[in-house]
Amino acid sequence: MKKNFLLFLTLAFSAVIVFASVSTHAEESVNAETVSPANGPTPAAATNSQQQSPAQEKINLETAYKREYAFLEAQKRELIERLKKYQSSIQSEERGLSNKISVLERGSIERSAKIDQLNTLLAEAERDEAAVFERSDALEITYAQAEATLKNHEITVPASLMEMRGADPTKVGYIFNQALSLIRELGMIQTEQGTFFLENGKQTQGEIIRLGNIAAYGVSPEGSGSLVPAGGGDFKIWREPSADSAIALSKNQQPELLQLFLFESRTQAIDEMAEKTIIEVIHSGGIIGWVIVGLGGFVLLLACIRIYLLRANSSNTHALSDQVVQQVIAGDLEAAKESSEAGSAAITRVLSNTLRHLKDDRDHMESVVHEAILRESGVLDRFGSAILVIASVSPLLGLLGTVTGMIATFDVITEFGTGDPKLLSGGISIALVTTKLGLIVAIPALLVGSVLSAWARNIKRDMEHAALRVTNAFLGAPMSDLQTSSAELSASNMTPALGHPSR
Repeated sequence: MKKNFLLFLTLAFSAVIVFASVSTHAEESVNAETVSPANGPTPAAATNSQQQSPAQEKINLETAYKREYAFLEAQKRELIERLKKYQSSIQSEERGLSNKISVLERGSIERSAKIDQLNTLLAEAERDEAAVFERSDALEITYAQAEATLKNHEITVPASLMEMRGADPTKVGYIFNQALSLIRELGMIQTEQGTFFLENGKQTQGEIIRLGNIAAYGVSPEGSGSLVPAGGGDFKIWREPSADSAIALSKNQQPELLQLFLFESRTQAIDEMAEKTIIEVIHSGGIIGWVIVGLGGFVLLLACIRIYLLRANSSNTHALSDQVVQQVIAGDLEAAKESSEAGSAAITRVLSNTLRHLKDDRDHMESVVHEAILRESGVLDRFGSAILVIASVSPLLGLLGTVTGMIATFDVITEFGTGDPKLLSGGISIALVTTKLGLIVAIPALLVGSVLSAWARNIKRDMEHAALRVTNAFLGAPMSDLQTSSAELSASNMTPALGHPSR
């Protein structure tokens, strides 16, 4: 690019020189031919110059052009020489600059390498400094924890030792020696006289057996058992019975079953939470929990009533139907009527209506039997739908309680945040307890309702079977037909009776 630029400058400079030479030559020609008015040529000379031939003018112009061409050739040669000298100087300067650039690049690379090395050393120094600070903080924390732990066991670390600078190995060695001796001491079974609290809160004097620093037993004439921290370094007897283990250890005997309570610290009291009663669990579910329990009690009452009704209407069904059929076959209709009217079950009323219309035509008699069965179906199906409805509604009420409890929980979170989990326990308790109560009510109610509905269907099927047996016995059907299954009899004989009212 530099060479092209220099060539362009050279050509431009040559063009300027040529233009200047032509302009100078033209001015000289004009000056030679032009004369001033004071010294100008005479009219005769003007006449002679006008009479010059065109050939003479051509020769003068050619001579001028040749001179100009020679001048330009000389100028061109001079410029070419200058250009060569300039190019050679430029090349030498370019080589010098390239050498300088190479030297600078090598210096830059060396400085970059030194910078990288310095950065690496700086990073290592920062890591070492951070590690030193971390170790220093860890040692300070260790010293503080060690002092607090040893102080709880009445061991004091000398203040002069802790104030020493640069004596960390000495400090750590002293602390670890004290800790090892304390661990050996705490790992033994120790017996001492002391006071502890009984289950009723009364303080008593007795023997305290320590199993290291994680368990203890108390033995006294008023009560014995495993001890738990009561706060402030005191102990109280655990509510779980463990007197046998305490007495055996006090006598240096090995108990068959070692019952003990393991604790982390003697200074932190153990809160023994009492088990919740059923009333407390229901109350934690809120109003919806009590509604679900009320529906469960109502379902239980309806189920008991329905069981009583079904049991009253299903007693001696087969025995009564066999007796009436035998009496009808024997032709003793009066005895059959007395037998059917003797009981209070639904089948007695169905058989009584059947016997009263035996002499009617077949269609009318079947209609009467069907009407009697429908009349008794109301008693047999009583409260069945209510039980199943409550079984379906109870889980929905539990879901409503869940949604209500979660809304209450989010309201508490919005107002107080999540810092105290106890504030969230109310809504969560409603959400979980109502769901639990809903399922507890729904599952048994659904099972009982389905079983009682199947029981009612079996009673109605038995009544249809008994009525058809009496009818067939009166009409003289063979005994083999009387043993036909209830499903086949209902499909073949009772279907026309269902459609009888429309005829």
